[in-house]
Amino acid sequence: MNTTKASRWFIYLLLGMVIMAIVWSYNTTPPVRTEISITKLAQEIRNSEVKDIEVSGNGRQLVIVYADANRPPAQSQISGVSSVEEVLANYGITSEDYQDGRLTITYARPSQLNGWLNLVGIFLPAILIIAFIYFIFRQAQGNNNQAISFGKSRARMFTGDHPTVTFADVAGADESKQELAEIVEFLKEPGKFVTFGARIPKGVLLVGSPGTGKTLLAKAVSGEAGVPFFSIAGSEFVEMFVGVGASRVRDLFEQAKRNSPCIVFVDEIDAVGRQRGAGLGGSHDEREQTLNQILVEMDGFDTDTHVIILAATNRPDILDPALMRPGRFDRRVVLDRPDVRGREEIFNVHIRGKPIAANVDVTALAKSTPGFVGADIENTVNEAALLAARRNKKSIGMAELHEAIERVQLGPERKSRVISPAEREITAYHEAGHAIVSHLLPHAQTVRKITIIPRGMAGGLTWYMEDDGFFFSRSKFKALIASALGGRIAEEIIFGEITTGASNDLQQVTRLARSMVTQYGMSDELGPRVYGEKQELVFLGREISEQRDYSDAIAQKIDEEVRSIIDAAYAQAKTLLMAHRDKLALIAKTLLERETLEAAEFVALMEGKDLPPSPPPSSSKATAAPQAETGHTAADWKPPSLEMPPAPSPA
Repeated sequence: MNTTKASRWFIYLLLGMVIMAIVWSYNTTPPVRTEISITKLAQEIRNSEVKDIEVSGNGRQLVIVYADANRPPAQSQISGVSSVEEVLANYGITSEDYQDGRLTITYARPSQLNGWLNLVGIFLPAILIIAFIYFIFRQAQGNNNQAISFGKSRARMFTGDHPTVTFADVAGADESKQELAEIVEFLKEPGKFVTFGARIPKGVLLVGSPGTGKTLLAKAVSGEAGVPFFSIAGSEFVEMFVGVGASRVRDLFEQAKRNSPCIVFVDEIDAVGRQRGAGLGGSHDEREQTLNQILVEMDGFDTDTHVIILAATNRPDILDPALMRPGRFDRRVVLDRPDVRGREEIFNVHIRGKPIAANVDVTALAKSTPGFVGADIENTVNEAALLAARRNKKSIGMAELHEAIERVQLGPERKSRVISPAEREITAYHEAGHAIVSHLLPHAQTVRKITIIPRGMAGGLTWYMEDDGFFFSRSKFKALIASALGGRIAEEIIFGEITTGASNDLQQVTRLARSMVTQYGMSDELGPRVYGEKQELVFLGREISEQRDYSDAIAQKIDEEVRSIIDAAYAQAKTLLMAHRDKLALIAKTLLERETLEAAEFVALMEGKDLPPSPPPSSSKATAAPQAETGHTAADWKPPSLEMPPAPSPA
């Protein structure tokens, strides 16, 4: 029986004893009787009212039982050393009065049990109090009491005897696995490297976008190394009490040194590894004390042990420079978004052990999921399994996997959303305008799917094929702007009116045109120069602020150049749609009938071919109040950065 169970049973026993003491005290309480004097007792004996006298309490307590059964017993007391008979004789009651059977006097023998119960009643409260105090102090000395164990490390230790994750379970990161496999080999065969005078790396920092497999790779190292593996999150070091974080760091490294050689994995190290001196507390706040202790433990005087630190973060830009230098984190392993070959390997890992249909083409799935990370692919396979189970199928087919990809990228279809016929028509022309302009421009993206079924926050969607390219040309940027404006232009041509459905398109167009001018040097007027220093969240692509380093005159020129790029793309898209107005009407009409057009069907319509008949559309034609927005994209599109391309999203 472990300590936790013993403590629980001790509490139950203590509560049971308290309940028994309370019940016993109620049961042993004597009933309340009327107290009468000896004179009145003698008078009642003369009147033949008394039937029995019970003597107890060393001959001093008298319980009077009356001949009348309805009369409750009374009690009396005698004093001195005289017996009951002698006392009654003094009041004129002779032996003849209770020897003829009218009155009996009985003596109660003292019970040994009553003596013990009296002792228990005296000492039980003191015993319970002492036991309670002992239990409290015992708990305070244990590991469960947080008031005393604040300074203890909360790292979880894994021995590696029964690994659950190995390098075979990690795909799409061959270079990263090779870097960490060398660490594992050093731990297994240190003499191989010491012969050449090489020292063991102190730390390895895993850097990458969320979902790329940093924690999974650390688990694989734990499974492969076969040495003790300590895992802790960066946020577990910091508490509201000063000095707790540093104490936990010391305790963690003491445990690691006792189990050397070993690996310590700190997940989300940016929680404690931010640059020092940036907070309101100066250099003496709790987080910075924790970081200082980590720095000392990683490369201080007492570091001659085989302890390797693995750390993961997606915010390397905010880490303290002292933490990043060689000697602390000697290596920085970057886990990038997997390419098409990496995605194929990840799909093979996640479909392992699942009932997969024979028609599943993993290569095609990898090509249709550009920008997906490992977590996205895992979620896709899981969604496909749920869809197959929901449809009572025996295996997961391509239909379920393709639908799962759409659900992960675009969100589930909202066919139950009620849209008026007028709005459905506007949405159909809007999406047809996007698709036609993108199809006709040579540098634009290839249309993958068009639908007027609402998905997520969008009333309709034009989904494009993406690639794994890192670089975008000026011609491609202009084509993207023109195709994004195609929906608004189609509304203007057909209805002579514009709606709020293009609000998201205009945001993308403006951001993309301004990036061409200020970030990528694609303006002939302003030349190859960056205007304004962007401060963004690394890997997330979110702009925080812009440091303006140009004059008001340059700012006016930037606005003019942005306006010029957008106006030129607008004119180009409008010319194309006016020249192919018949195709615009045909595709919009087909969308109203079918609600969704795949890429092959769209190309066939553009080439003048007929389509096979389709089943009637869903009940979303029902009339309802106008909806507020019919935007066509499921996610904002962000211009790529040359350092780290963004995850492709449908536009």
